[in-house]
Amino acid sequence: MGVDGRLARGVVVRRLLAVDLGPGSVSSLHVRVMAEAAGVTVRTVWKWLAEAREGRLEPVGRQDGFVLDDGLWAVLAEVGGNVAALHRRLTAEGSSPPRDVPSLGTVQRAVKRDVQEGRVLEVASVGRGRVEVSRYDRVLAELRLERAGEGLPVVDAAPAAPREPGTGQDGEENTGPSRGGVRLFVPGGRVVSTAGVAGVVEVVGHTVAARGIGCVFGEPGVGKTVAVQQALHLLPSRVLVWRAVVGVKPGLPQMRASLLDALGLAVGSLSHRAQSADRALVETLRRPGVVFLDDAQRLSPPSLDYLRLLWDEPGTAAALLLCGAGAERVIARAPALRSRVLTWHQVPGLDQERLTETLAMFHGVWEGVDPADVGWADATVARGNFRTWAKITSHVYALSKRGRDVHVDRGLIEQACARLGPYP
Repeated sequence: MGVDGRLARGVVVRRLLAVDLGPGSVSSLHVRVMAEAAGVTVRTVWKWLAEAREGRLEPVGRQDGFVLDDGLWAVLAEVGGNVAALHRRLTAEGSSPPRDVPSLGTVQRAVKRDVQEGRVLEVASVGRGRVEVSRYDRVLAELRLERAGEGLPVVDAAPAAPREPGTGQDGEENTGPSRGGVRLFVPGGRVVSTAGVAGVVEVVGHTVAARGIGCVFGEPGVGKTVAVQQALHLLPSRVLVWRAVVGVKPGLPQMRASLLDALGLAVGSLSHRAQSADRALVETLRRPGVVFLDDAQRLSPPSLDYLRLLWDEPGTAAALLLCGAGAERVIARAPALRSRVLTWHQVPGLDQERLTETLAMFHGVWEGVDPADVGWADATVARGNFRTWAKITSHVYALSKRGRDVHVDRGLIEQACARLGPYP
């Protein structure tokens, strides 16, 4: 049951009392089911039931305290949980029935006390998470998916994040080794959108528009992260992108902390409070966007099932994009999540027919190089692997700068390939 469907205390105890016809009639299973429905612990529900048997259906405040009845609690839900707005309603002229209005601090303490005791605030959210067909089609058009199938190489050298001011670097001479977290190994390297990348752009765009789960996989170094970064860069600016970084086989606390950090939530105060953290994550994921989790092959089945539970929430509007070499095999070991994956996409190696053209756009050092020499390096060393070609380019660039008018030929390419060692 989702957060928006959780039951309030009054409903819980009344339903339990309805089956409480004698000793043993309310079983632990009854209590556990109602605890899950209310989003509280089993112990809390037993406490509620014990108090209800004594005639106290609602929480009792201190003798000098202030207690929110069901009517005020409903008003608090209407104003989105804003206690100050509730207090303004109470102090407004002509409020009916008349009341002795407590201070704002007293109301805040009463709300906090009720929440700690397990009372659930059901904030109204009409129409959240629903996607109309016309809107879905419009989003697909805005993501320019009709262009993705063309497969024409397009250079996009813009960095994913703005450079720090005052660095004195421009885009072409920037010695930074990466673009959007992808290591390119060579100054002046540019992200190139090939036909393979265009396929990933289409998959990512469709997954985001459908608010689903996608898996991008392939051999190490073929350019999965490059392609996904390019696809995320091409999304409309209003689409939120959250990048989560996880360790190897993270436990649920580490997984939760990684998501909190990616979504910009208070990791320090929430990471050790599971229920509060989960509610914060669920609420944030109601916003349209995409969570990108690279190296998904690191995740254990419990972590994958935790992701599945988050994305099973009815109000979730964010997409989930899992990427990694072997990610498809890891997800296959989590059947519940595997059945929910909307799109599977395998990233191939570099297209052999366009290899020379692609390398020339990746870096100027390859302009005018004999295609036969490029073919030799690919057949003997690179084998269509983008990361290997990036390393070869780095060494070719360094060797070409040793003197004036150094020509990139077969001999120089062989020297560059030799520097990669036995495991390029």
